[in-house]
Amino acid sequence: MSGKIAVRASDKDQFEGYRGVAPDGVELTWVDSNAPLEEQAAQLQDTLVIIGDTPVELARRCPKLKLVQVSSAGTDRMDLHGLYALGLKVANGGGANAVAVSEHAVALMLSVYRRLNLQFLSVRDRKWAGEIRSIAWSSVHELTGKTIGIVGFGNIGQEVARRLQGWRCNLLYEDVIDRPSELEAELGVTRVTRDDLLANSDIVTLHVPLLDATRGMMSDRDFGVMKPSAVLINTCRGPVVDEAALIRALRAGEIAGAGLDVLEEEPTPADNPLLDMDNVAVTPHLASFAQESWDKSRRFAIQNAARTANGEEPQAVVRPE
Repeated sequence: MSGKIAVRASDKDQFEGYRGVAPDGVELTWVDSNAPLEEQAAQLQDTLVIIGDTPVELARRCPKLKLVQVSSAGTDRMDLHGLYALGLKVANGGGANAVAVSEHAVALMLSVYRRLNLQFLSVRDRKWAGEIRSIAWSSVHELTGKTIGIVGFGNIGQEVARRLQGWRCNLLYEDVIDRPSELEAELGVTRVTRDDLLANSDIVTLHVPLLDATRGMMSDRDFGVMKPSAVLINTCRGPVVDEAALIRALRAGEIAGAGLDVLEEEPTPADNPLLDMDNVAVTPHLASFAQESWDKSRRFAIQNAARTANGEEPQAVVRPE
């Protein structure tokens, strides 16, 4: 190894998680992200790669730094423009969490369609079926055969499509990137415009990064295009959805329900109306929370860091808008 790699983490256990999956010959240094900036910068003077979110003011004090590597899919917590202005590159998790997040997205689809949140609560409250059977049958559905619209067809969107093939769903997708026709044929997906996707999908599932162009992309206008029977799933970033518009759409019956792993503010305020809606399932931003996902994400981060420290080009580089 020709250069140093540091893991910037808030506690030693996080660091040990990385060190536990590091291959032989790769040495990692822990930098406490809660320590004063001057102290962190002193530790990072000879570092070529930092694994973990890194503020520009710290990166500026690291003269040998080449790459900021994160283990997640999103890099919206950092100032990409500021980091690139310093001549640095930023890389994400390279799809390491795609399986976990795609499974969670499908689980939310099933939860909203079958009202599993209400069923779990009824049994936990010792009411057994309780009032569940009073729910209109027309609001409880099978997933099989439905039309699913996938907004954003990167690593996670593609994994969602793979999982839904077994449900014999009609799969539509919308993306800013042209995808190979061979991939479309393999996954049985059809590319359409955003409006066609919204108008024809029984379930719309979001898998886009949080950028200026995607912030608030699901608005009053978009909910108005969706079917009244449609469900929205969001496992990417909360601000991609205009939350006030979503609440209005649910209250007005413009859409039938939502499954959300992410919200505009996290933790969300206790008085958020979404938490009290029977047709909404909310989980606490843990879609990637799985042992396999964590291991894959950490391994990829370390391998990409080692590649860069050895003078090779990093993979999964994310560019500013």
